[in-house]
Amino acid sequence: MSTIRLLVGLGNPGPEYSQTRHNAGFWLVEQYARMHGQTLQPETKFFGHTARIQKGAMDLRLLLPMQFMNRSGNAVATLANFYKIEPHEILVAYDELDLPPGVAKFKTGGGTGGHNGIKDIVARLGTQDFHRLRIGIGHPGDKTKVTGWVLGKAPQADQHLMDDTITEACRSIDILMQQDLRAATQYLHSFKAQREK
Repeated sequence: MSTIRLLVGLGNPGPEYSQTRHNAGFWLVEQYARMHGQTLQPETKFFGHTARIQKGAMDLRLLLPMQFMNRSGNAVATLANFYKIEPHEILVAYDELDLPPGVAKFKTGGGTGGHNGIKDIVARLGTQDFHRLRIGIGHPGDKTKVTGWVLGKAPQADQHLMDDTITEACRSIDILMQQDLRAATQYLHSFKAQREK
């Protein structure tokens, strides 16, 4: 049985960002909440939107930090401290430039990959040792174009791949909660999204 107690999705608040690649973590957590019949509600003391899923032995809190990407760690650390959730009990979902659309991968610990949300969480938690769920958004091919890329909308074909991948990633989180990270990783890493014909 997994001991993940907090699922965090990274993104930027506000309607102008809701469809941008950088919000892939938001999409995942919102979809996971929907799959479990929950709605994320604003909770100002945690600087974000939260929900809670309780099923059997599972007691999982969901969090969307609402202070912009580079301050995500504030919400994560505040909620984790309040509920005494350890870093190794946290799973953070976010957009990953180094993976193509249609791919998502689990990772534990390690560097930040230059991701501002992850950097801030590491700084606020004081450790890199939390679990990550990296959702591929692809790379524009030139680092000077990265900001416009992550804050831009994906073309429909890429969006379709990301949506399919997020659905599978949500299923893999269920496997993680019911079994363990190894089983969830095997499931997710064997998935290949198909481009629409």
